[in-house]
Amino acid sequence: MDGVRRVWPWLAFLILLYLVICALAWSLEKKLVYFPGPAPSTTPRELGFEQQDVRVKTVDGLQLSAWYLPARAPHFAVLVCHGNAGSIQDRIPKAEALLTYGASVLLFDYRGYGASEGDPDEPGTYRDAEAAYDALSALVPTLPIVVYGESLGGAVAVELARRRGVAALLLDSTFTSLPDVGARAYPWLPVRWLASLRYDSLAKLPALECPILIAHSRDDELVPYAQAEALYAAARFPKVFVETHGDHNAGGLLLDPAHEDVLADFLTSATRAGR
Repeated sequence: MDGVRRVWPWLAFLILLYLVICALAWSLEKKLVYFPGPAPSTTPRELGFEQQDVRVKTVDGLQLSAWYLPARAPHFAVLVCHGNAGSIQDRIPKAEALLTYGASVLLFDYRGYGASEGDPDEPGTYRDAEAAYDALSALVPTLPIVVYGESLGGAVAVELARRRGVAALLLDSTFTSLPDVGARAYPWLPVRWLASLRYDSLAKLPALECPILIAHSRDDELVPYAQAEALYAAARFPKVFVETHGDHNAGGLLLDPAHEDVLADFLTSATRAGR
């Protein structure tokens, strides 16, 4: 009995400490998910690309920063939903790659990223993508629009496809849901109970009817390859799976020449059907 009395205060302390850690993790959730970069210091124009600055206005009144890079003879357009870190400046190489496929490209920053106003949250990133899509539609009213999403941007792209008539989806290094990623990163925390940010692409994909290409690397240290396989299994046909290489930030789908043929075939087929 005396032993129990001596152990109990320590046990109570550990339980309290664990609850404090859980509360701290919950309060810091957005800081653990969103890593916005500063306003860009380099533009596509400075690197020799034709560029149009676009001010995108969201339904809740925020101004987002965006760059439109027109192709010389565009066959379609691509809206790029970038990942959870950095800004559109970091996605210039991906825009350059997309231009080679005959695509005009719109890069935009979510609220709180780069030179965009506001602070990021899940509903806000969805509204941002809608506003960017509508701005691109106004710029290219006769062209089909493909949406490319990397990592977190893949989840944003999936939700956008539920709200707008996209010609196709390119999902690069994206996850099934944010709690799935968090539970793997923090197995000692009740992430699925604590998480308010869901980004649940796995639940949404079965309802989408557009062509979908899913790309993922077995070397991805942040999002397991199995999550991409689960996304692919949940998606409807027509769908394509591409195994890329490198870590989570390697950008394999667009920046590795090994995937040019399959990506070109997919884009040609999807955008031809979308006309």
